Amino acid sequence: MRSAYLIVTIVAAIANLYAASADFTRPEWILSNMSRLGIPARWLPSLGWLKGLGAIGLLAGIAVPTIGVAAAAGLVLFFAGAMITAMRARWYAHLPYPLVWMLVAVASLALRMRTA
Repeated sequence: MRSAYLIVTIVAAIANLYAASADFTRPEWILSNMSRLGIPARWLPSLGWLKGLGAIGLLAGIAVPTIGVAAAAGLVLFFAGAMITAMRARWYAHLPYPLVWMLVAVASLALRMRTA
């Protein structure tokens, strides 16, 4: 169970670090998505920090379980909010993207709770 937790958590951290770096570098597809979702581009740095800190928290949670639980729960809420935002914009085809990130965070949280 511990090895599954480590693998899922590391994958979740890498995925969120990638997402954070995309927010900071502002590629055209991110700006286009933000516009379509009705989110101001000025929010990108804040969103990037949240994802990046969530990723760091997941990795810190390997050593300190409470931090890992908090980080995973925070990422679950973050991506639930992203899904709500996509539904509010009626862009249902976009839902799988935050859903995948959220499911990885849910898996990390569930496995952290099982191994703690």
